[in-house]
Amino acid sequence: MTPIISTAPPYPVYLSREIRAIERQAAGQRLMERAGQAIAELAQQWLDNGDKLLIIAGPGNNGGDALVAARCLKAEWYTVSVVFTGDPAQLSMDAAGALTQWQASGGQLLTEIPANTSWGLIIDGLFGIGLERDLSGRYAGLVAQINSLGAPILSIDIPSGLCSDTGRVRGVAVKAAATLTFIGLKPGLLTLDGPDYRGELRLEPLGIDPQQSPPGAGRLLTRPAVAGLLPRRAANTHKGRFGSVGVLGGAESMTGAALLAGRAALKCGAGKVVLGLLAANAPGEDLIQPELMLYPPQALIHLSDLSCLVIGPGLGQSELALRLLEGRLESSIPLVLDADALNLVAQFPMLQEGLRRRRRTILTPHPAEAARLLGVATADVQQARIESALTLAKSLEATVVLKGAGSVCALPDGRWRINTSGNPGMSGAGMGDVLAGMIGALLAQGLDTEQATLLAVFLHGAAADRLVAQGNGPVGLTAGEVIDAARALLNQWTDYPGAC
Repeated sequence: MTPIISTAPPYPVYLSREIRAIERQAAGQRLMERAGQAIAELAQQWLDNGDKLLIIAGPGNNGGDALVAARCLKAEWYTVSVVFTGDPAQLSMDAAGALTQWQASGGQLLTEIPANTSWGLIIDGLFGIGLERDLSGRYAGLVAQINSLGAPILSIDIPSGLCSDTGRVRGVAVKAAATLTFIGLKPGLLTLDGPDYRGELRLEPLGIDPQQSPPGAGRLLTRPAVAGLLPRRAANTHKGRFGSVGVLGGAESMTGAALLAGRAALKCGAGKVVLGLLAANAPGEDLIQPELMLYPPQALIHLSDLSCLVIGPGLGQSELALRLLEGRLESSIPLVLDADALNLVAQFPMLQEGLRRRRRTILTPHPAEAARLLGVATADVQQARIESALTLAKSLEATVVLKGAGSVCALPDGRWRINTSGNPGMSGAGMGDVLAGMIGALLAQGLDTEQATLLAVFLHGAAADRLVAQGNGPVGLTAGEVIDAARALLNQWTDYPGAC
């Protein structure tokens, strides 16, 4: 994932309505002038002497920011061409002022992109966070033309055509080399298609102190956010202090899923890991990881010393699987539900009621599983990832991880996080099983459901990032490799809190 570069301390992630509230509170602080100057300063880092700039200024305040940037860059003796798509009579007061100042400086307005011109940089100020419709007609054609020019594109606030709240491409979107976003981060830059369209992401707060802004429910999930959650181990200790994880799953032809979850739990620090495999021909031991204890599933669920239970990796949807899941919903220990456990919950209302009563549950659906739980299409979930995750968390009284690019962690009280770690190599088999096992290991070691979820989700992606940095991916990255990389990072973070 393209890194996030900020000139300020970590900021919240704001929905568009929250950004609008902050802007109203900051009225009179010359935000457009500050934004345009910041864009101009960043643009100069991309330019060589003699480069020509193309600036696309749209009909809203995003276009006003672009016009301020054009004026500032012209004052630095750059050759600037501005294509303006708005109606001067319909501009806001600030944007109209920016237009007047651009023209007063001798700047011209074009209606079409000049042909046969080589551009050193294109500044995209066509549409910002206020876009509420899919692009079509002239605007869709203009975006396609911008993308085809072969020059780096710097987007203002958000690439035009990308939904600020969801990361959904509204028909077509600008594919930026970099995005300078203002005041706070937006979900659409961080999840779904956002990471593929934003390029390098920079944040400019425009002088607004987030501590003085209306509070938001969203945050970035980063290394500092999870640092120190797992305490360093004392020298005088034993395995009983690190809990016991149970893993229930592994039906016919799917035992590998349960084994991956068990290995992840073991290598991420659980004192003991016990697997209950449903397959009639299940192995009696794991020859690769003989430390794992293998039980019949009915025996596993009656163990009294389990700290938590992971249900779902390779579980299947048999009558036996249903009975085992239903029985464990009555227990008081934390549960991690993944894969077919989620599919069973989606099918049977009594399981949903059981979840609402128990509360200490973590759900880890991918978009299709979330769609089944919500009774909607997968595309509906993907087009509203934060809303979908929050709806599940609230309706089922559970902590939810909606997996995917920019995984969303949602809590029943309405708070949410977007993960910043991970890469395309994680789209392989078994990755979800490994995550479920990692969460179980952290629960067993005493972290609460929120802490265990956040640390595991970030660690999971960070382990994959480390492997890619070492040349082991993203193509062909395996879930088993992620387990060992996660163990290495977890030990590094625990013993050396200041290390990267």
